[in-house]
Amino acid sequence: MSDEHNDSATYGEYHSSDRSRVMLGLALLCLGLAAGAITALLVAPQSGKKLRRQLRRKYEDARDVVDDWSEQAGDWIERGSDWADKAADWADKAKASVEPVRKAFRR
Repeated sequence: MSDEHNDSATYGEYHSSDRSRVMLGLALLCLGLAAGAITALLVAPQSGKKLRRQLRRKYEDARDVVDDWSEQAGDWIERGSDWADKAADWADKAKASVEPVRKAFRR
């Protein structure tokens, strides 16, 4: 049995983890829920005008959520850039403070 495990590791066979299976299941669940909601909206006994108005509102709400997410992502990118700048400054200061010691050892 250990030979089989070593063979799969040697040849690089992919074995999915339990976590990836759970994530796939959740993704399929969300996809199914979305498809069911759209189907329910389209089959529901409403007038065309009322249905179009409702779909437009849902679309605008979804667009607002996506805009909010993109703003948050921009904030995170900006924050990460600030952290990277601070880390670079810290590294430059550390390099400058170690430089005299490095020169003393090179002699």
